[in-house]
Amino acid sequence: MAKLVAVTACPTGIAHTFMAAEALRRVADLKGHELSVESRGAEGVRTPLDEAVVAQADAVILATDITVDESRFQGKPLVRTSTAVAIRDTERIIDEAVARATLHRKTAEPSTDATSRKPVAPEPEAPRRADTSAPTRTPPPSTPMGTLVAVTACPTGIAHTFMAAEALTRAARARGYAIRVETQGSVGAKNTLTSEEIAQADAVIIGADTHVSTERFAGKRLLQTSVGEALKQADRVVEQALALPPPSGSTPSLPAAPVRAEPTGAYKHLLTGVSFMLPFVVAGGLLLALSFVFGIDAYKQPGTLPAALKGIGDAAFALMVPALAGYLAYSIADRPGLAPGFIGGMLANQLDAGFLGGIAAGFLGGYVTRLLRDRIRLPANLEGLKPVLVLPLLSALIVGLLMTYVIGAPVAALMGALTRFLHGLSGTNAVLLGLLLGAMMAVDTGGPINKAAYAFGVGLLGSNTFTPMAAVMVAGMTPPLGIALATVVSKRRFTLQEREAGKAAAVLGLAFITEGAIPYAARDPLRVIPAMAFGSAVAGAVSMGFGCALRAPHGGVFVFAIPNAVQPLGPYVLALVAGTLATTLALVVLKRPLPDAG
Repeated sequence: MAKLVAVTACPTGIAHTFMAAEALRRVADLKGHELSVESRGAEGVRTPLDEAVVAQADAVILATDITVDESRFQGKPLVRTSTAVAIRDTERIIDEAVARATLHRKTAEPSTDATSRKPVAPEPEAPRRADTSAPTRTPPPSTPMGTLVAVTACPTGIAHTFMAAEALTRAARARGYAIRVETQGSVGAKNTLTSEEIAQADAVIIGADTHVSTERFAGKRLLQTSVGEALKQADRVVEQALALPPPSGSTPSLPAAPVRAEPTGAYKHLLTGVSFMLPFVVAGGLLLALSFVFGIDAYKQPGTLPAALKGIGDAAFALMVPALAGYLAYSIADRPGLAPGFIGGMLANQLDAGFLGGIAAGFLGGYVTRLLRDRIRLPANLEGLKPVLVLPLLSALIVGLLMTYVIGAPVAALMGALTRFLHGLSGTNAVLLGLLLGAMMAVDTGGPINKAAYAFGVGLLGSNTFTPMAAVMVAGMTPPLGIALATVVSKRRFTLQEREAGKAAAVLGLAFITEGAIPYAARDPLRVIPAMAFGSAVAGAVSMGFGCALRAPHGGVFVFAIPNAVQPLGPYVLALVAGTLATTLALVVLKRPLPDAG
């Protein structure tokens, strides 16, 4: 039995997050493994992992669609995937984690003590200091000379990181070995190891007090220790790394990243920004809606409660684009990307570039910061200036100038044209946009296409364009609602288990959790997915055709109770009913009766 821990996270932290957690728990239990899961989303952390549980874990599963902090999992085998893959291919993810845990134990037991993270030294010479003269024993590997690779890291990445790198370099060269050392700190990685260097290495040394991913070193003899040991006992650390036994032959079945089935670059960075932006949008939209309870123009009276509510809502919306840009840049370049990202986002607001400008500023801030981080070389004793002085100053300057003189005006013009186009939509054009957005919400039930439509609707809220968001939410509600209704009116087309699950799907649909339809789509995709897409397209088209506007990016039918959050409410309910009935009808037509259905 393996002890596993997992973190699940999606931008909203509502559906995929908990479905992935439940799927992982269920499969792990069926296979006889122990699993603790932490769920993360826009509302924060639920069921956080205890430090003792993490310390005892054999492997870690990160099923995330946004960036999460991995530093507490240092020294643990990691399996990274998305929430969608964790839901649909759960058994493979669990098996992958167990296999990595087994390989890690075989590799680490001869060299490290799991509780103290200090090298175990059974040989008689263990008490000798690292700076003693040439060793009396020859390295255990059969080849007398070769190549080593190493990674050193401490939380700040200023002193110990580089001192340990230098100590390991001296110790390796004293034995006739070439060595390449990658240093990691608060400004990211320097001297990054290439796949060719890792492939040619006889052994890998990780001297770190923070998380260092070990997936790229699969198949290599790996010694993990603290950065202090790598600095003070470098000679012994090198010796023990070379003394490790060859890895087992099971390694080829563990490729570096087999579970990355979804985009992990720009798309994931964007989702990270959206996840941090959502709380501002939710708060701002609902506060603005509440200000209208007292009358559409009540906020124009200074000093009144409606005026205060609108002021708070406007402040939340003003932070929406900077939060998007800042955390998008953070996802790309870590903490050094925050300053240029937020500054670029504020400039996007000032230049009326909207959420498109925020996206541009976020990507620009992240990649500019990462480029500067990798290219700027400072003496080791001045490296501490990079994250607090050099990178914020230069990256903010470059991003600010580019946004002001190059990018801001064209993006603002594009955003203005898009806003005018959407505000001017009526008749057939509005219906066609609703059809497109609706189908996108249902075609992959929470996957990349669904999230792209959702991000589009949320982003436009900051530009006072509320109709796409209304179409997106109603289209996301109809798949589980339509399926739930179909399990009632056409029982013969569903198993007893599916009919029972239909009740839960109905609740999820009412709460705008499209993922409630995933179990049905997974069992019969060729019939269920077209039916869902048809119903959602109808719902989106009806919503856009009536010009329904929604000021909140989530909540389902529960936001209907807030006056003016949805306008007009009657046609919007009609769109929801039409989409639900269309989904049900399509399911009745497409799905065949089951011979053994009761």
